[in-house]
Parts: sequence; structure tokens; C-alpha cells
Amino acid sequence: MVFSNQISSSGRVLLRRFSTKVDSVRIVEVGPRDGLQNEKTIVPTNVKIEFIDRLAAAGLTHVEATSFVSPKWVPQMADHSEVLQAVTKLPYPNVSYPVLVPNIKGFQSALNAGAKEIAIFGAASESFSKKNINCSIKESLERFNDVMTAAKSNQLKVRGYVSCVVGCPYEGPIDPAKVAEVAAKMYDMGCYEISLGDTIGVGTPGTFKSMLEAVSEVVPVERLAVHCHDTYGQALANILVSVENGIRVVDSSTAGLGGCPYAKGASGNVATEDVLYMLQGLGLSTGVDLDKVIDAGTFISLALQRETMSKVGRAKGNKAK
Repeated sequence: MVFSNQISSSGRVLLRRFSTKVDSVRIVEVGPRDGLQNEKTIVPTNVKIEFIDRLAAAGLTHVEATSFVSPKWVPQMADHSEVLQAVTKLPYPNVSYPVLVPNIKGFQSALNAGAKEIAIFGAASESFSKKNINCSIKESLERFNDVMTAAKSNQLKVRGYVSCVVGCPYEGPIDPAKVAEVAAKMYDMGCYEISLGDTIGVGTPGTFKSMLEAVSEVVPVERLAVHCHDTYGQALANILVSVENGIRVVDSSTAGLGGCPYAKGASGNVATEDVLYMLQGLGLSTGVDLDKVIDAGTFISLALQRETMSKVGRAKGNKAK
């Protein structure tokens, strides 16, 4: 049984108990896609494949491999077909390699390359949607109708991303009701899981709690995930409050890679190493080998010729010297 501390109104420390039925958290590793797509350095294909290989070997069961977007807009993902074709041949039968698709053309390319799971995306901010994909929220979701139909016909799982769930670089704070509306629509479309993204990292435990309460009224909490950026240093705190509110799927990026190419000021995703360290401290199982993830983070950081952004990775690395 796992416990966490809470403070009562009188200032006394209370113990909140996590149910033994939900004592594990699944990590969705997004570094090879969401991470590398926003790094200035374009990583060679063979390095990407080895990075994914190392992540899968560490016990991560969901490793987002690439994005089937136009190389004109995201040149870092130009080798999407080569990467996916290679990683689906890796010796990890229980690992899923989802890929992001922006439209039916991207879906067809992903299918041809061997995709078994895809991800689609929407936003809770009208301004962000128009700046990002040049259409309204409603139009963006309508564009994915053909993708959802094709995915169902080909028995592909679909995961949905909602961006800007607590704040937008153009609109400021986002109404939790709007997030709930978009998440519910994506869930009703057939997405098996909805990842709620704090795209510019402005969320706090308070805003996250309010947002999660609104969304969980319309989408089952077991079908929700959180995707936190650490721009203001709040990512781990936001993940903790999410776990306390029933979330058991967390997106993270080894070495803290990436951000969002369309969100000015968005620093990297929360580091997988840091999330694993915190979850282990809570007694929550992930099935992932932290040391192997740290090694994978060191590997990709060397390829990018910079230091890892993971605090745990740095601390463990300094101890090893």
C-alpha cells in the first residue's frame, strides 16, 4: 500500500492512500518524436533507431517513434518511414511504437511503413489551433474523421492529444470546460486514450486539479494521460497531483528533450528519468529500469552535443565520475 502526505485545513499532515489496485503507472516515452522534433540538431536515422532500441530495452512499453508530417514543416522527422520500419523489427514484441499523423495522407504513409498505433492532435485554444494547423478546433477534429475511419478499418489504435490544457501562448488561461469539451469529442471519435498537454508549461497543481476534475466528468479517468512541459519548473508537481487524482498514464521525454515548435517559449518536456525517480519514491511501479533510461539519455545527449536536461540524469552522472 502506498501513502502520500496531504495538509489539512488545520495544518495537520494527513496520509492519502493510493489503492493497491492502481499502484502502477504507465510511461509513454515521447522523446524520439515530441523531443527530437524540436531539437535544432537533426539526428541521423541510425542514432534515432538506437535511441528507441535503448528505450525499449529499458522496459518502456510505449515509445512514440516519429511523426508523419511534411518534412517541409518538421525536417527533423523527414526519415519517418525508415525509422518506423526499422523499430518495428526490434526484438520487443510487447512494445508499441505510436506515430503522430496530421491527416489522411500522413495516415496512409504511416500504414505503409507498418504502423500499428497512431496519434492525432487537437487543441483547447482556438488561437493555438489556428496558428498551429491553420484551422479552428472544430475544423481540426473534422479533418480527422477520415483518419479515424481508416484506422478502424485497419484495426489501428488511436491516441488523442489535446494541447494547451491550462494555458495558451496567445490566449492565456484556458477554461477547463473547453478542455473537457475537446477531450470528450476526441474520446467519442474513438481515441482509446486522451493525453492532456500543458504545451507551454504554465500549469500549477491548482490549475491542473481544476482541469482534471472537469475532464474526468466527461472522459473516464482511466482513459486519460498527462503530458507536462517543465517551462516553469512545475511538471513534477503537476504529475504528482494528477496521480493523486487517479491518472495512471504519464507522457515524458528522456533527457528532457524537446518542446513545441509552434509554442514560443515552451521549454522541454519533463524528463523521463525525473518522473521515474519520483514515482519510485512514491512506491508506484513502472516496470522501467531507471539506470537504463539514464544511459539512453546520455546517449542521445551526446549525439546532440549537449548535457542532459534531466536533473536525475545529471545527479547520477556526477556520482559516477
